[in-house]
Amino acid sequence: MNATPFYLDYAATTPIKPEVIDAVSLVMKTHGNASSVHGFGRTAREYVENARRQLSARYHAKPSQIVFTSGATEANNTALQAFKQRPMIISAIEHPAVTQTALAIGQPIILKVSSDGVINLNHLEELLKANPQAFVSVMLVNNETGVIQPVKEAAALAKQYGAVVHCDAVQGAGRMAVDFKDLGVDMLSLSAHKLGGPQGVGALIVADNIKLEPFMMGGSQEARRRGGTENVAGIVGFGHAVSLLDADFAVTAQWEAWREGFEAKIRAAAPTAIIVGAKSLRVCAISCITMPGVRNDTQLMAFDLAGLAVSSGAACSSGKVQPSPVLKAMGINEADATSAIRVSSGWGTEPQELEKLAQSWIELYQRCSKTIAA
Repeated sequence: MNATPFYLDYAATTPIKPEVIDAVSLVMKTHGNASSVHGFGRTAREYVENARRQLSARYHAKPSQIVFTSGATEANNTALQAFKQRPMIISAIEHPAVTQTALAIGQPIILKVSSDGVINLNHLEELLKANPQAFVSVMLVNNETGVIQPVKEAAALAKQYGAVVHCDAVQGAGRMAVDFKDLGVDMLSLSAHKLGGPQGVGALIVADNIKLEPFMMGGSQEARRRGGTENVAGIVGFGHAVSLLDADFAVTAQWEAWREGFEAKIRAAAPTAIIVGAKSLRVCAISCITMPGVRNDTQLMAFDLAGLAVSSGAACSSGKVQPSPVLKAMGINEADATSAIRVSSGWGTEPQELEKLAQSWIELYQRCSKTIAA
């Protein structure tokens, strides 16, 4: 099996921080159902409530507003299903956890984005005028491009028309300051494994005025908003990961400098390559880059053989590369969209990893360019 020493796919999942592993391991050596009234159960409950307080402090929400889930996919499903009777407006660049849920509910109304990957607020107002009392879902940071969306402005506009507003904040929550109250949204989805925590645990923050119908039935856990035994160890890992984010935020300028240096090398070697969303405000550690004339599946295989783990900016199905809906929504043509990869870094990244990727990218591009020319 080919070893992959350089991991540059943090947007897919971040490595778990060692301190989080220690915290989770400690809890896994204990036992007790957080719903039980005996001492073991009360200990488990305190673990859960401490994590709830940690998320509350980080995202500026009340502890009572935080509902723990199995991940952001469940959080998104919960938010959308709770308001399935309303007209549903979602942006054209949402994660499949939102788009597929919206399609399963009915026919969502699609909010356009610019060629720079930012939602069109004028179009949003048009849609709200035609569909008052709607449900609006706009992500905070696009998972493919890293482009930051004007969620606060969108929420303020939507509230003028009586809308309920949901935000998938998964890709932003570990890379930038997120303030639930300041954003003005009604619901916010989070995921632990995108910020140094364990997989399989997330949260939905819910405003006090929102009556949330549970999506997961079967118990009265999470204040009757999400049935099922709490994943105590996972929740503890989530809370601990959130408590460690200040160390990441202290070096985001460094991460951004590394990314800018990496992208500059690509531009110099391939002037026709597209850095998707480069003109927009982006989070510090995500790049979406096209390699002219070279399909992304070819790139991924070559980089994997070189010991570099990155991901595709397009979805692959049955061996056929399909253009990413996100890139299509931005007006990027099919040839470019099927040549895009995503590079994402984070707390464990070293600058030489991006330097190695830039070197490998340029070598592959030059080799393929000569083959195409021949």
